[in-house]
Amino acid sequence: MHLTLHEYEQCLATAKLICDDLDADFADIDELNQLDKTEKKTDNIVAHLMIRKRPKTVEDLLEIRIAVVGNVDAGKSTMLGVLTKGVLDDGRGKARLNLFRHKHEIESGRTSSVGGEILGFDSHSQPIMPHFPKKMTWEDVCKSAAKVLSFVDLAGHEKYLKTTVFGMTGSAPDFAMLMVGANAGMIGMSKEHLGLALSLNIPVLVVVTKIDRCPEHVLEKTVKDLNALLKSKSCKKIPIFVQNNHDVVVTAQNFVSERLCPIFQVSNVTGQGLDLVRNFLNVLPSLSHFDATEPFHYEINETYSVPFVGTVVSGVVKGGLIHVGDKVRLGPDFAGDFMTTSIKGIHRKRNQVPVARAGQSVTFALKNVRRDVLRKGMVLLAFDKDIPPPRVTKRFEAEIIVLYHSTTIKTKYQAMVHCGAVRQTASINILEKSVLRTGDRALVEFEFVKTPEYLNIGSRLIFREGRTKGVGKITRLLD
Repeated sequence: MHLTLHEYEQCLATAKLICDDLDADFADIDELNQLDKTEKKTDNIVAHLMIRKRPKTVEDLLEIRIAVVGNVDAGKSTMLGVLTKGVLDDGRGKARLNLFRHKHEIESGRTSSVGGEILGFDSHSQPIMPHFPKKMTWEDVCKSAAKVLSFVDLAGHEKYLKTTVFGMTGSAPDFAMLMVGANAGMIGMSKEHLGLALSLNIPVLVVVTKIDRCPEHVLEKTVKDLNALLKSKSCKKIPIFVQNNHDVVVTAQNFVSERLCPIFQVSNVTGQGLDLVRNFLNVLPSLSHFDATEPFHYEINETYSVPFVGTVVSGVVKGGLIHVGDKVRLGPDFAGDFMTTSIKGIHRKRNQVPVARAGQSVTFALKNVRRDVLRKGMVLLAFDKDIPPPRVTKRFEAEIIVLYHSTTIKTKYQAMVHCGAVRQTASINILEKSVLRTGDRALVEFEFVKTPEYLNIGSRLIFREGRTKGVGKITRLLD
């Protein structure tokens, strides 16, 4: 449509009237540039309008979880610091200091735990930023936000791989953001993390960082290698380099197909390319397939003991909904039994809410439960006195594919199994073949070494010994 400027302004006025009737707001995505001062203006006006409902309470917030992965020193924490605080980095790690949780992380500059940070967008698609020197709490962000992105900041170093795998499986991310240092390329754990995201069927977007301090020929080589890797038989992705806001809108709308892989090139020091990343995250639709009509099911991936509150658990609601005061079953314990408790309080993004629905990451305060009886991988299930306790299992059958193993895998081989928030050593009994090698598919039987767990048929699992060895899907639960 070739509109005159007057007609274009009339279109915007009409859109505003319609949005007001629907209790919504809109924003022109092409005008949302704040961090990148190098962007050039064009004469032609092309408008992409983002329409979003005004949320009434924190419960109505649209939430998308993004796991941030990549090799050590790729700039993961710095990138999150710049995106969420709105302040550019000084090239010496200033932006990442707010994200670290431990003293040794600040000293070494390396993340060792599963960190969390949120970025809120209001109904006008504006990012919610603190006004310096005032700091913003999560409660302040959620009060004015219509959409919240929860970033799960994972560790890049190889010795923290166990923590990273748990973060990828336990926090149920919708997307994975793979960070690649332009000066280093796809080295170390980058391929491992990319393989993890592919095996869990998580759509991946790639961000090439540090382009301001990287020579031209090195950047070209990094981009070429990345392109070749994504197009290879093992990945089967279609890489798309995002250069402007039109690319942002097209890739975000088609990102639902898992084959697309947008690539951004950014600098956290000059701000180049950061607005494109932020606009992409703003436009990104939610892909969650959680059902609120199913029975309540919640996976615990972290436990806390809070003064004057008691035992608190955090995790993701996998199905159903729950209100404050509802009775729930908690288990399985070391013997495979469930106990009954009730929900004292629910917090979502540090805001108190009366109800939690499927797909939300929330924390529950539990009544009369000691923290030492809890462990990661336990579940909370709907309580019904007429229904017998849920079935737990120590043995299960799974269809697996061996990704890489230097020798052969035989019966009684032991590996660490990650399935959702469950992580435990299990021994393998091969049913069809005598041995398994790299690239083999097989139906095998796993048996947990220590305690029985609550599992669902169809869940994806990863088993590893050091680095990732294989992936699979649970087909049958045995006694």
